[in-house]
Amino acid sequence: MTIEIANESGVAVPEETIVSVARFALDKMSVSQLAELSIVLVDLDVMADLHERWMDLPGPTDVMSFPMDEYDSARRPDSAGSGPALLGDIVLCPAFARDQAKKAGHSTLDELHLLTVHGVLHLLGYDHAEPEEEREMFGLQNRILAEYREARDEAERAKTQRSMDDKVLGAVGLDDEPGSGPAPAN
Repeated sequence: MTIEIANESGVAVPEETIVSVARFALDKMSVSQLAELSIVLVDLDVMADLHERWMDLPGPTDVMSFPMDEYDSARRPDSAGSGPALLGDIVLCPAFARDQAKKAGHSTLDELHLLTVHGVLHLLGYDHAEPEEEREMFGLQNRILAEYREARDEAERAKTQRSMDDKVLGAVGLDDEPGSGPAPAN
């Protein structure tokens, strides 16, 4: 799976976590490993321009998704195919997300993760125009985010445990580095 990210927003963002949550969401949705996705982070002025041009709505917004014109809803990106599925672009506005995160009572990074998953789901054909669609999409979004956080936290716990184990093994001379343990007895 190819996920490209470009930060043109002027806001420092840990881009690897944005890519990580996008990849996690695509994997959870069984999207082909041949799929391609682009994520662009922009400033408020660029987002306002895009929002007005494509949605006829004034001012900036948090996230916009632009599915590829060739996207065939009858052939979902998770179906077997001969070539890569070009999913489209997700455009995020970190400055807008920062203000939204404050109102929601969580970090800007948590908000960007939420918006990334939201954008991925839009690219896969989900919408929230009707109450039933909203329940389905937001329920799925919340489940993916909860599973992502759980997987991320478990990976961090495992990394911490490995580090502690390595220190203990090193202290007793059982670490895996060649030549670092006791010399063999002759």
